[in-house]
Amino acid sequence: MTQEDFDAFIMGLQDVHREVNFGYSFFFVGDDQRLPFVTIAESDNDYDHVSNLNREGVFRLNIGVSKQTFKNLIAERTEESIDYSILNEFLPHPQYSRQFFVCILNPVGEKAEITKQLIVEAHLIAEGRLQRRSDS
Repeated sequence: MTQEDFDAFIMGLQDVHREVNFGYSFFFVGDDQRLPFVTIAESDNDYDHVSNLNREGVFRLNIGVSKQTFKNLIAERTEESIDYSILNEFLPHPQYSRQFFVCILNPVGEKAEITKQLIVEAHLIAEGRLQRRSDS
């Protein structure tokens, strides 16, 4: 799948809004503009250049998943041993792994399908967070 395919998939989910800034697309549920559930990074910037996104056609999806999903995907990886420029591999996000964000560059094949499932999970988590805030 291309970056545009993932963008269309995410925008096809219920009540999604997109903001574009610094070479990133930030995707939010409803009026929650505090924490995106997914971002797509398409270029390096002053704050983030570990993935070498300035390569032709390379993009990174950053997805906020549950703690259990994060553990299942990442297992026992240590951040010192990670090559963040590798394609089609689930990795802890270089800055937001403590918030259970995973990332993947240019997912294809089975990993693209898993990525779509993770995006749906992240969307459900964001919907729940928004609902809890509106209930209080």
